[in-house]
Amino acid sequence: MKQQLTIKSLIKEAQLFCIEQSKFQHKELFGVTDGKAVGTLIEQKFQRHLKDKYEVTIGSSASGVDLPSEDILTDIKVTSIKQPQSSCPFKESKQKVFGLGYNLLVFVYDKADNSKTETSTLNFVSCSFVSKERTADYTTTFRLREMIKDKANEVDIIAYLQDKNIPADEITLSKLARQILKTPPEQGYLTISNALQWRLQYQRIVTLSEEVIGITKIVSYNRP
Repeated sequence: MKQQLTIKSLIKEAQLFCIEQSKFQHKELFGVTDGKAVGTLIEQKFQRHLKDKYEVTIGSSASGVDLPSEDILTDIKVTSIKQPQSSCPFKESKQKVFGLGYNLLVFVYDKADNSKTETSTLNFVSCSFVSKERTADYTTTFRLREMIKDKANEVDIIAYLQDKNIPADEITLSKLARQILKTPPEQGYLTISNALQWRLQYQRIVTLSEEVIGITKIVSYNRP
């Protein structure tokens, strides 16, 4: 009987997967430059890797999160070191301040094609587990936390959110400002750009050297 997947075992399996896949020769990825195609293949491979060993719920595209069970609630992101970023659905404006609402498992690869063997190698240079409390925008949360320390009021907070073009109407911004003053946000570590979908950038996670509660560096940056 398979064990139930836990966050601890998810992190362990992600590390094993990175080591395994960094040695693997991918024929189907030779010459492929579409990052989405690479990402989809690796996500599916990792999901199969988990299903072979554990009892695990795999999400549908409708659920929006790859591992949606309440105890895991983690989305898998696969991106190239050349531009470590991806998109995710826009749910509500406060995600930029209080986080996405779910954890992230971020795989970052460096792709190399071998013309002799017509295969590709994906060297996983970074892999991180980011708890949902750390998935807000770095600059926005940093500044808001500073403003609260400086005794900012609701009007100050609303002005800052408007200045940052947080996508929301005045009523929503006022409500968000009150929530920020009541429960100041945790320091986020993503860069989140406004768009029809959120654009998430992971450079700060990839190069993070200090220890941060809520961020587990599974594979540290080791580009050859």
